[in-house]
Amino acid sequence: MDIKAIDIGKYKGIVFFTGAGMSAESGVPTYRGQGGIWHEYNWQEYACQEAWKTNPEKVFDFHDLRREEALKCFPHKGHEIITDVQDSHPNVTVVTQNIDGMHQRAGTENVIELHGSIWRVRCEREGWVKEDLAEGSFENRKCDCGAWLRPDIIWFSDMLNQEVLKQADETISNCELFISIGTSGVVWPAAGYPQLAKSSGALCIEVNPEPGEQSYIYDSVYRGNAGDVLPRMFNM
Repeated sequence: MDIKAIDIGKYKGIVFFTGAGMSAESGVPTYRGQGGIWHEYNWQEYACQEAWKTNPEKVFDFHDLRREEALKCFPHKGHEIITDVQDSHPNVTVVTQNIDGMHQRAGTENVIELHGSIWRVRCEREGWVKEDLAEGSFENRKCDCGAWLRPDIIWFSDMLNQEVLKQADETISNCELFISIGTSGVVWPAAGYPQLAKSSGALCIEVNPEPGEQSYIYDSVYRGNAGDVLPRMFNM
């Protein structure tokens, strides 16, 4: 596969847009794909507001398992390259659909998490959000006020955080290099980001082992894993 090297100095703003495939490369179980979690678990019992209201203990038990599984996996070379690019350029942002915190574990900063994070909780009674980085199980399941805490994740039927969406839209609209990694391009509104970047004049590159529904949008498409493609793309 012929991969054209990228001179990051040519671009004022760079966005890495990552999906489930980025984490799957580290061994993190996917949710929707072949062998995904929702083939084994019914999301209506574990990953929606109604399930949490009905049986918060059951929902927390499930998400404890997700945290434990994530900790068994480690950032791969692709994650490391993104961190290296960010260390070498003043304006690099990651916009991710993943909730596992793998980018942060690789040392990447400036990460916009569209679907929340399994490493945060929030109290809906008091209106705060905070990190819970305890290994494996959540440190607390209830707030000091007595209310159940809620994993700070966008579940099925949830509305996405409008401030997060605004931040992502503005960042992508102003980038000059947009690199999509491991996302199928079917989940909205994130599925609209490649077109947003393209219409804003960005050079758009897709890195994915499998064709996506929007592969036709990209200026260059590389069929491979991030851990193989990104080191060659950035000569790192």
